[in-house]
Amino acid sequence: MGGYAVVFAVALLTTLALTPLVRRFAIRIGAIVPPNARGVHTKAMPTLGGVAMFVGFLVAMAVASRIPQFKDMFEGSSAPAGLMLGAGVMFAVGALDDLRDVSPPAKIAGMVLAGSLLSLFGISMLFFRVPFAGQDTLVLSADLAPLVTVIVVVVFANAINLIDGLDGLAAGIVIIAGSALFLYSDRLFKDGFLEGDNIAPLVAVIAVGICVGFLPYNFNPARIFMGDAGALFLGLLLATTTITIGGHADYSYPGTTYFFYAPLFIPIVILGVPIIDTAFSVVRRAVRGRSFAVADKDHLHHRLMRLGHGPRRTVVILWLWTALLSGLALLPTYTQSGNLNALVPIGVMALALILYALFFPGRRDARTDPDNEAGDDEQEGPPPPLGEVVDLESRRRGAG
Repeated sequence: MGGYAVVFAVALLTTLALTPLVRRFAIRIGAIVPPNARGVHTKAMPTLGGVAMFVGFLVAMAVASRIPQFKDMFEGSSAPAGLMLGAGVMFAVGALDDLRDVSPPAKIAGMVLAGSLLSLFGISMLFFRVPFAGQDTLVLSADLAPLVTVIVVVVFANAINLIDGLDGLAAGIVIIAGSALFLYSDRLFKDGFLEGDNIAPLVAVIAVGICVGFLPYNFNPARIFMGDAGALFLGLLLATTTITIGGHADYSYPGTTYFFYAPLFIPIVILGVPIIDTAFSVVRRAVRGRSFAVADKDHLHHRLMRLGHGPRRTVVILWLWTALLSGLALLPTYTQSGNLNALVPIGVMALALILYALFFPGRRDARTDPDNEAGDDEQEGPPPPLGEVVDLESRRRGAG
Protein backbone atom coordinates (compact mmCIF):
# COMPACT_ATOMS: atom_id res chain seq x y z
CA MET A 1 0.00 0.00 0.00
CA GLY A 2 3.00 2.31 0.44
CA GLY A 3 3.34 3.04 -3.26
CA TYR A 4 -0.35 3.82 -3.63
CA ALA A 5 -0.18 6.24 -0.70
CA VAL A 6 2.72 8.10 -2.32
CA VAL A 7 0.96 8.33 -5.69
CA PHE A 8 -2.26 9.47 -4.02
CA ALA A 9 -0.42 12.20 -2.11
CA VAL A 10 1.38 13.39 -5.25
CA ALA A 11 -1.87 13.58 -7.25
CA LEU A 12 -3.62 15.40 -4.42
CA LEU A 13 -0.91 17.94 -3.66
CA THR A 14 -0.14 18.71 -7.30
CA THR A 15 -3.80 19.38 -8.09
CA LEU A 16 -4.30 21.34 -4.88
CA ALA A 17 -1.33 23.58 -5.63
CA LEU A 18 -2.13 24.15 -9.30
CA THR A 19 -5.87 24.82 -9.09
CA PRO A 20 -5.64 28.45 -7.86
CA LEU A 21 -3.02 29.16 -10.52
CA VAL A 22 -5.26 27.65 -13.20
CA ARG A 23 -8.15 29.75 -11.88
CA ARG A 24 -6.15 32.95 -12.35
CA PHE A 25 -5.07 31.81 -15.79
CA ALA A 26 -8.66 31.03 -16.79
CA ILE A 27 -9.81 34.48 -15.70
CA ARG A 28 -6.94 36.13 -17.53
CA ILE A 29 -7.71 34.43 -20.86
CA GLY A 30 -11.47 34.84 -20.46
CA ALA A 31 -12.31 31.18 -19.89
CA ILE A 32 -15.49 32.15 -18.07
CA VAL A 33 -18.77 30.23 -18.01
CA PRO A 34 -21.89 32.46 -18.03
CA PRO A 35 -25.20 31.28 -16.56
CA ASN A 36 -26.77 28.78 -18.93
CA ALA A 37 -29.74 26.45 -19.36
CA ARG A 38 -27.96 23.42 -17.98
CA GLY A 39 -26.24 24.97 -14.96
CA VAL A 40 -27.75 26.33 -11.75
CA HIS A 41 -25.35 29.21 -11.21
CA THR A 42 -26.48 32.79 -11.67
CA LYS A 43 -23.01 34.30 -11.92
CA ALA A 44 -20.10 33.83 -14.26
CA MET A 45 -17.45 31.36 -13.14
CA PRO A 46 -13.92 30.52 -14.35
CA THR A 47 -13.52 27.06 -15.82
CA LEU A 48 -10.63 24.87 -17.06
CA GLY A 49 -10.10 23.31 -13.62
CA GLY A 50 -9.45 20.12 -15.54
CA VAL A 51 -6.02 21.51 -16.42
CA ALA A 52 -4.86 21.17 -12.81
CA MET A 53 -6.39 17.70 -12.61
CA PHE A 54 -4.71 16.54 -15.81
CA VAL A 55 -1.30 17.83 -14.72
CA GLY A 56 -1.82 16.14 -11.35
CA PHE A 57 -2.50 12.91 -13.22
CA LEU A 58 0.63 13.21 -15.35
CA VAL A 59 2.85 13.98 -12.36
CA ALA A 60 1.37 11.09 -10.38
CA MET A 61 1.94 8.71 -13.30
CA ALA A 62 5.53 9.90 -13.63
CA VAL A 63 6.17 9.30 -9.94
CA ALA A 64 4.48 5.89 -10.08
CA SER A 65 6.75 4.85 -12.95
CA ARG A 66 9.74 5.31 -10.64
CA ILE A 67 8.33 3.26 -7.76
CA PRO A 68 9.47 -0.41 -7.75
CA GLN A 69 6.02 -1.58 -6.63
CA PHE A 70 4.60 -0.60 -10.02
CA LYS A 71 7.46 -1.94 -12.14
CA ASP A 72 5.32 -4.64 -13.76
CA MET A 73 2.67 -2.10 -14.72
CA PHE A 74 5.10 0.14 -16.58
CA GLU A 75 7.64 -2.33 -17.93
CA GLY A 76 5.40 -5.32 -18.57
CA SER A 77 2.53 -3.52 -20.27
CA SER A 78 1.84 -0.83 -22.83
CA ALA A 79 -1.29 0.21 -20.94
CA PRO A 80 0.24 3.26 -19.16
CA ALA A 81 1.34 4.76 -22.48
CA GLY A 82 -2.08 4.13 -23.99
CA LEU A 83 -3.77 5.62 -20.94
CA MET A 84 -1.75 8.83 -21.12
CA LEU A 85 -2.38 9.18 -24.86
CA GLY A 86 -6.09 8.50 -24.52
CA ALA A 87 -6.36 10.80 -21.51
CA GLY A 88 -4.52 13.51 -23.41
CA VAL A 89 -6.95 13.32 -26.33
CA MET A 90 -9.98 13.34 -24.01
CA PHE A 91 -8.59 16.27 -22.04
CA ALA A 92 -7.85 18.21 -25.24
CA VAL A 93 -11.38 17.68 -26.54
CA GLY A 94 -12.86 18.88 -23.26
CA ALA A 95 -10.53 21.87 -22.97
CA LEU A 96 -11.29 22.94 -26.53
CA ASP A 97 -15.00 22.76 -25.73
CA ASP A 98 -14.43 24.88 -22.61
CA LEU A 99 -12.69 27.56 -24.66
CA ARG A 100 -14.93 27.45 -27.71
CA ASP A 101 -18.02 25.40 -28.39
CA VAL A 102 -17.31 22.09 -30.09
CA SER A 103 -20.13 20.45 -32.00
CA PRO A 104 -21.53 17.23 -30.47
CA PRO A 105 -20.37 15.07 -33.42
CA ALA A 106 -16.85 16.45 -33.06
CA LYS A 107 -16.84 15.75 -29.32
CA ILE A 108 -18.04 12.18 -29.91
CA ALA A 109 -15.33 11.74 -32.52
CA GLY A 110 -12.73 12.82 -29.97
CA MET A 111 -14.13 10.37 -27.40
CA VAL A 112 -14.02 7.59 -29.99
CA LEU A 113 -10.40 8.44 -30.77
CA ALA A 114 -9.51 8.36 -27.07
CA GLY A 115 -11.22 5.00 -26.61
CA SER A 116 -9.54 3.65 -29.73
CA LEU A 117 -6.12 4.61 -28.38
CA LEU A 118 -6.86 2.76 -25.15
CA SER A 119 -7.83 -0.34 -27.10
CA LEU A 120 -4.79 -0.06 -29.38
CA PHE A 121 -2.47 -0.12 -26.37
CA GLY A 122 -4.14 -3.08 -24.68
CA ILE A 123 -6.77 -1.39 -22.48
CA SER A 124 -9.66 -3.26 -24.01
CA MET A 125 -12.65 -5.36 -23.07
CA LEU A 126 -11.56 -8.97 -23.48
CA PHE A 127 -14.13 -10.89 -21.45
CA PHE A 128 -17.80 -10.32 -20.84
CA ARG A 129 -19.93 -12.31 -18.45
CA VAL A 130 -23.25 -11.48 -16.80
CA PRO A 131 -24.09 -13.05 -13.40
CA PHE A 132 -26.68 -15.87 -13.42
CA ALA A 133 -26.47 -16.12 -17.22
CA GLY A 134 -24.52 -19.35 -17.40
CA GLN A 135 -21.01 -20.45 -16.61
CA ASP A 136 -19.34 -19.68 -19.92
CA THR A 137 -17.37 -16.47 -20.23
CA LEU A 138 -17.88 -14.61 -23.49
CA VAL A 139 -14.53 -13.88 -25.09
CA LEU A 140 -14.86 -10.84 -27.32
CA SER A 141 -13.47 -11.19 -30.83
CA ALA A 142 -10.62 -9.01 -32.09
CA ASP A 143 -13.01 -6.81 -34.08
CA LEU A 144 -15.68 -6.56 -31.37
CA ALA A 145 -13.42 -5.80 -28.39
CA PRO A 146 -12.38 -2.30 -29.59
CA LEU A 147 -16.01 -1.40 -30.31
CA VAL A 148 -17.15 -2.39 -26.82
CA THR A 149 -14.18 -0.53 -25.34
CA VAL A 150 -15.06 2.66 -27.20
CA ILE A 151 -18.71 2.39 -26.14
CA VAL A 152 -17.71 2.08 -22.49
CA VAL A 153 -15.43 5.12 -22.77
CA VAL A 154 -18.10 7.25 -24.47
CA VAL A 155 -20.77 6.24 -21.92
CA PHE A 156 -18.59 6.92 -18.89
CA ALA A 157 -17.28 10.24 -20.23
CA ASN A 158 -20.79 11.48 -20.89
CA ALA A 159 -22.03 10.14 -17.55
CA ILE A 160 -19.51 12.17 -15.54
CA ASN A 161 -20.04 15.19 -17.77
CA LEU A 162 -23.81 15.10 -17.27
CA ILE A 163 -23.65 14.63 -13.50
CA ASP A 164 -21.30 17.60 -13.21
CA GLY A 165 -24.15 20.03 -12.61
CA LEU A 166 -23.60 21.20 -9.03
CA ASP A 167 -20.57 22.38 -7.13
CA GLY A 168 -18.51 19.39 -6.02
CA LEU A 169 -20.98 16.77 -7.23
CA ALA A 170 -18.87 15.06 -9.91
CA ALA A 171 -15.63 15.34 -7.94
CA GLY A 172 -17.22 13.83 -4.82
CA ILE A 173 -18.81 10.98 -6.75
CA VAL A 174 -15.47 10.15 -8.37
CA ILE A 175 -13.78 10.19 -4.94
CA ILE A 176 -16.29 7.72 -3.50
CA ALA A 177 -16.60 5.51 -6.57
CA GLY A 178 -12.86 5.59 -7.26
CA SER A 179 -12.12 4.56 -3.68
CA ALA A 180 -14.54 1.66 -3.99
CA LEU A 181 -13.03 0.59 -7.31
CA PHE A 182 -9.56 0.73 -5.78
CA LEU A 183 -10.63 -1.48 -2.87
CA TYR A 184 -12.38 -3.91 -5.21
CA SER A 185 -9.47 -4.20 -7.64
CA ASP A 186 -7.00 -4.52 -4.77
CA ARG A 187 -9.11 -7.39 -3.44
CA LEU A 188 -8.99 -9.11 -6.82
CA PHE A 189 -5.21 -8.67 -6.84
CA LYS A 190 -4.87 -10.31 -3.43
CA ASP A 191 -7.12 -13.19 -4.49
CA GLY A 192 -5.04 -13.73 -7.62
CA PHE A 193 -7.71 -12.82 -10.17
CA LEU A 194 -5.85 -9.86 -11.71
CA GLU A 195 -2.36 -9.86 -13.19
CA GLY A 196 0.44 -7.83 -11.63
CA ASP A 197 0.61 -5.49 -14.62
CA ASN A 198 -3.08 -4.51 -14.36
CA ILE A 199 -3.27 -0.73 -13.88
CA ALA A 200 -6.82 -0.64 -12.43
CA PRO A 201 -5.94 0.17 -8.79
CA LEU A 202 -3.29 2.70 -9.81
CA VAL A 203 -5.69 4.60 -12.08
CA ALA A 204 -8.40 4.52 -9.41
CA VAL A 205 -6.15 5.94 -6.69
CA ILE A 206 -4.91 8.72 -9.00
CA ALA A 207 -8.50 9.65 -9.91
CA VAL A 208 -9.34 9.88 -6.21
CA GLY A 209 -6.23 11.93 -5.46
CA ILE A 210 -6.79 14.59 -8.10
CA CYS A 211 -10.45 14.97 -7.11
CA VAL A 212 -9.58 15.33 -3.41
CA GLY A 213 -7.10 18.04 -4.39
CA PHE A 214 -9.66 19.81 -6.58
CA LEU A 215 -12.72 19.57 -4.31
CA PRO A 216 -11.77 22.38 -1.86
CA TYR A 217 -12.00 24.84 -4.76
CA ASN A 218 -15.09 23.27 -6.30
CA PHE A 219 -17.43 22.63 -3.39
CA ASN A 220 -20.27 25.10 -2.91
CA PRO A 221 -19.69 27.98 -3.31
CA ALA A 222 -17.29 26.98 -6.06
CA ARG A 223 -14.40 29.16 -7.13
CA ILE A 224 -13.70 27.24 -10.33
CA PHE A 225 -15.37 24.61 -12.51
CA MET A 226 -13.59 21.50 -13.76
CA GLY A 227 -15.29 22.03 -17.12
CA ASP A 228 -15.52 19.44 -19.85
CA ALA A 229 -11.73 19.16 -19.70
CA GLY A 230 -12.03 17.67 -16.22
CA ALA A 231 -15.32 15.81 -16.54
CA LEU A 232 -14.50 13.96 -19.77
CA PHE A 233 -11.01 13.19 -18.51
CA LEU A 234 -12.37 11.74 -15.23
CA GLY A 235 -14.88 9.69 -17.21
CA LEU A 236 -12.02 8.15 -19.18
CA LEU A 237 -10.13 7.28 -15.98
CA LEU A 238 -13.19 5.52 -14.52
CA ALA A 239 -13.81 3.76 -17.82
CA THR A 240 -10.20 2.57 -17.85
CA THR A 241 -10.56 1.19 -14.33
CA THR A 242 -13.81 -0.56 -15.20
CA ILE A 243 -12.38 -2.05 -18.41
CA THR A 244 -9.19 -3.29 -16.78
CA ILE A 245 -11.18 -4.84 -13.91
CA GLY A 246 -14.20 -6.20 -15.75
CA GLY A 247 -12.72 -6.84 -19.14
CA HIS A 248 -9.51 -8.56 -18.04
CA ALA A 249 -10.79 -10.93 -15.34
CA ASP A 250 -11.58 -14.41 -16.62
CA TYR A 251 -12.85 -16.57 -13.78
CA SER A 252 -16.05 -18.21 -12.62
CA TYR A 253 -18.08 -18.27 -9.44
CA PRO A 254 -21.33 -20.20 -9.20
CA GLY A 255 -24.69 -18.76 -8.22
CA THR A 256 -24.98 -15.82 -5.87
CA THR A 257 -21.31 -15.93 -4.92
CA TYR A 258 -20.32 -14.96 -8.46
CA PHE A 259 -22.71 -12.01 -8.32
CA PHE A 260 -20.54 -10.44 -5.66
CA TYR A 261 -17.38 -11.11 -7.66
CA ALA A 262 -18.84 -10.12 -11.02
CA PRO A 263 -15.90 -8.11 -12.36
CA LEU A 264 -17.93 -6.16 -14.91
CA PHE A 265 -21.15 -5.78 -12.97
CA ILE A 266 -19.73 -4.42 -9.72
CA PRO A 267 -18.02 -1.31 -11.20
CA ILE A 268 -21.33 -0.44 -12.88
CA VAL A 269 -23.13 -0.76 -9.53
CA ILE A 270 -20.54 1.49 -7.87
CA LEU A 271 -21.03 4.11 -10.60
CA GLY A 272 -24.79 3.72 -10.50
CA VAL A 273 -25.64 7.39 -9.86
CA PRO A 274 -24.05 8.89 -13.00
CA ILE A 275 -24.98 5.87 -15.13
CA ILE A 276 -28.65 5.99 -14.07
CA ASP A 277 -28.73 9.74 -14.62
CA THR A 278 -27.31 9.26 -18.12
CA ALA A 279 -29.79 6.49 -18.94
CA PHE A 280 -32.71 8.65 -17.83
CA SER A 281 -31.35 11.54 -19.89
CA VAL A 282 -31.26 9.42 -23.04
CA VAL A 283 -34.78 8.06 -22.49
CA ARG A 284 -36.20 11.45 -21.49
CA ARG A 285 -34.86 13.23 -24.55
CA ALA A 286 -35.83 10.40 -26.87
CA VAL A 287 -39.43 10.51 -25.59
CA ARG A 288 -39.54 14.28 -25.99
CA GLY A 289 -37.97 14.12 -29.43
CA ARG A 290 -35.04 16.30 -28.39
CA SER A 291 -31.39 15.98 -29.26
CA PHE A 292 -29.17 14.48 -26.60
CA ALA A 293 -26.91 17.52 -26.98
CA VAL A 294 -29.67 19.90 -25.83
CA ALA A 295 -29.24 20.75 -22.14
CA ASP A 296 -32.13 20.51 -19.72
CA LYS A 297 -32.81 20.75 -15.99
CA ASP A 298 -34.28 17.32 -15.36
CA HIS A 299 -31.19 15.53 -14.07
CA LEU A 300 -31.22 13.85 -10.67
CA HIS A 301 -29.70 16.87 -8.94
CA HIS A 302 -32.23 19.22 -10.54
CA ARG A 303 -35.12 17.05 -9.37
CA LEU A 304 -33.79 16.95 -5.81
CA MET A 305 -33.49 20.72 -5.79
CA ARG A 306 -37.08 21.06 -6.98
CA LEU A 307 -38.11 18.96 -3.98
CA GLY A 308 -36.70 21.74 -1.82
CA HIS A 309 -33.16 20.63 -1.10
CA GLY A 310 -30.41 23.21 -1.34
CA PRO A 311 -27.41 22.68 -3.60
CA ARG A 312 -25.15 21.45 -0.80
CA ARG A 313 -27.73 19.05 0.57
CA THR A 314 -28.48 17.74 -2.92
CA VAL A 315 -24.80 17.03 -3.48
CA VAL A 316 -24.49 15.22 -0.15
CA ILE A 317 -27.58 13.10 -0.90
CA LEU A 318 -26.10 11.92 -4.20
CA TRP A 319 -22.75 11.33 -2.52
CA LEU A 320 -24.52 9.13 0.03
CA TRP A 321 -26.24 7.18 -2.74
CA THR A 322 -22.87 6.52 -4.35
CA ALA A 323 -21.50 5.39 -0.97
CA LEU A 324 -24.46 3.04 -0.46
CA LEU A 325 -24.05 1.51 -3.91
CA SER A 326 -20.35 1.10 -3.23
CA GLY A 327 -21.19 -0.63 0.05
CA LEU A 328 -23.63 -2.88 -1.80
CA ALA A 329 -20.76 -4.01 -4.02
CA LEU A 330 -17.96 -4.18 -1.49
CA LEU A 331 -19.59 -5.63 1.63
CA PRO A 332 -20.33 -9.09 0.19
CA THR A 333 -17.03 -9.06 -1.69
CA TYR A 334 -15.00 -8.49 1.45
CA THR A 335 -17.12 -10.81 3.62
CA GLN A 336 -17.00 -13.48 0.87
CA SER A 337 -20.62 -14.26 1.53
CA GLY A 338 -23.73 -14.43 -0.59
CA ASN A 339 -25.90 -14.11 2.53
CA LEU A 340 -28.42 -11.38 1.81
CA ASN A 341 -28.74 -10.65 5.54
CA ALA A 342 -25.45 -8.78 5.27
CA LEU A 343 -27.19 -6.29 3.00
CA VAL A 344 -30.03 -5.48 5.41
CA PRO A 345 -28.26 -2.44 6.97
CA ILE A 346 -27.60 -1.03 3.51
CA GLY A 347 -31.26 -1.54 2.59
CA VAL A 348 -32.38 0.25 5.74
CA MET A 349 -30.06 3.18 5.04
CA ALA A 350 -31.26 3.35 1.43
CA LEU A 351 -34.89 3.46 2.56
CA ALA A 352 -34.09 6.20 5.09
CA LEU A 353 -32.32 8.20 2.38
CA ILE A 354 -35.29 7.86 0.02
CA LEU A 355 -37.71 9.03 2.71
CA TYR A 356 -35.45 11.94 3.61
CA ALA A 357 -35.08 13.01 -0.01
CA LEU A 358 -38.83 12.85 -0.67
CA PHE A 359 -40.29 14.28 2.51
CA PHE A 360 -37.66 16.51 4.09
CA PRO A 361 -36.96 19.39 4.12
CA GLY A 362 -39.82 20.26 1.76
CA ARG A 363 -40.07 23.49 -0.14
CA ARG A 364 -38.62 26.50 1.61
CA ASP A 365 -38.12 30.14 0.91
CA ALA A 366 -34.71 30.57 -0.70
CA ARG A 367 -34.07 33.60 1.49
CA THR A 368 -34.24 31.49 4.68
CA ASP A 369 -32.39 28.44 3.36
CA PRO A 370 -28.99 28.25 5.09
CA ASP A 371 -27.69 26.07 2.26
CA ASN A 372 -28.54 28.68 -0.35
CA GLU A 373 -25.26 30.51 -0.60
CA ALA A 374 -23.52 32.29 -3.40
CA GLY A 375 -23.65 30.34 -6.62
CA ASP A 376 -27.08 28.72 -6.10
CA ASP A 377 -29.74 28.93 -8.75
CA GLU A 378 -32.18 30.36 -6.21
CA GLN A 379 -30.42 33.69 -5.84
CA GLU A 380 -32.54 36.74 -6.47
CA GLY A 381 -31.68 39.52 -8.84
CA PRO A 382 -29.99 39.49 -12.25
CA PRO A 383 -26.72 37.62 -12.73
CA PRO A 384 -23.53 39.64 -12.39
CA PRO A 385 -21.80 40.59 -15.63
CA LEU A 386 -19.05 38.37 -16.93
CA GLY A 387 -16.41 40.95 -16.14
CA GLU A 388 -17.28 40.91 -12.44
CA VAL A 389 -15.17 37.83 -11.79
CA VAL A 390 -12.19 39.44 -13.48
CA ASP A 391 -12.71 42.69 -11.55
CA LEU A 392 -12.95 40.86 -8.24
CA GLU A 393 -9.75 38.96 -8.95
CA SER A 394 -7.97 42.15 -9.93
CA ARG A 395 -9.02 43.86 -6.71
CA ARG A 396 -7.84 40.86 -4.68
CA ARG A 397 -4.41 40.97 -6.32
CA GLY A 398 -4.25 44.72 -5.77
CA ALA A 399 -5.19 44.38 -2.11
CA GLY A 400 -2.52 41.70 -1.66
